[in-house]
Amino acid sequence: MAIAKAERLMNLALCLLGTRRPLTKRELRSSIEAYVETFGSGDAGTGSDDSFNRMFERDKDDLRELGLVIETVEGLDGETGYLARRDSNRLPPITLDAAEAAALGLAAKIWQQARLAGAASGALQKLRAAGVPFQDDDSFEAQQPHSALEPRIPAHEAAFEPLMLACRDRRPVVFDYRKSNAARPEQRQVEPWILECWRGHWYLAGWDRERQAERVFRLSRITGKVRSRQGKFTAEVPDHVTVRETVESWAGETATGTARIRLRTDHGYPLRARALSIRELGDGWDELEIPYGHGLDAWLVEFGPDVVVLDPAELRADVVDRLRAVAKG
Repeated sequence: MAIAKAERLMNLALCLLGTRRPLTKRELRSSIEAYVETFGSGDAGTGSDDSFNRMFERDKDDLRELGLVIETVEGLDGETGYLARRDSNRLPPITLDAAEAAALGLAAKIWQQARLAGAASGALQKLRAAGVPFQDDDSFEAQQPHSALEPRIPAHEAAFEPLMLACRDRRPVVFDYRKSNAARPEQRQVEPWILECWRGHWYLAGWDRERQAERVFRLSRITGKVRSRQGKFTAEVPDHVTVRETVESWAGETATGTARIRLRTDHGYPLRARALSIRELGDGWDELEIPYGHGLDAWLVEFGPDVVVLDPAELRADVVDRLRAVAKG
């Protein structure tokens, strides 16, 4: 929606909500600046009545589509008037329990690093004023003895916000993406479906137009800007998108065996969290036994020189091949 139209609709809505009696088209035309600038006040007979009537009817329909209840009232003089009663345009009382309020507060924290942080904070303040309990309220603290442990959802990647908006608006996007075993990024044309956070990283699931298949992309591997494209989706969005299952398979969650690696001390905490056993070697390195499945080699490459694969031999060879591919770039 254009800014000029949005301002015109807002002013029309404020006039209709602020009046105590129905306002006629003539009164609205002379009261709203956008109408006066475009059509004049109507008192001098500008010959633009038909154009104004068409715009007014469109504006009125747009406001009704947005949810504003506009009443039409016939006056004693036969002239039609319009108003929007405040009691007909109030939201129902907001009733959230403590758990729902906590989930809403956590969702709002996603915007801490985005340009909508102020809007999210303002929305929470309004809900708090309406009596909804949040984490810093006494009523919530009394029910949550461990509320000092505050979970956070990181959203530091520059690609997060444009991709979230593209998922919401169902708009195709183009971005440069570097796979873990690639020396250079490649351009990808994607119809974005959903964003999901798993183990501190954000992932995008969508339809890759060039490969004609569903793909999952890690946001930290997107380089440069995410560019939006015009047009509609060509692939049907599935009811359920298995982002987490796909990522887990990359990380070896669907393991068929075990692998032994050397890991530098105080490094690779995600690997340590999944380790079946950890043995301190005392030389600045630890030896770990971890689940081994499809995609583990790509995950281990991300830890660079902090990881050395001991066995199996095929996993070690795969990791070396990936590192050589990166080095050649």
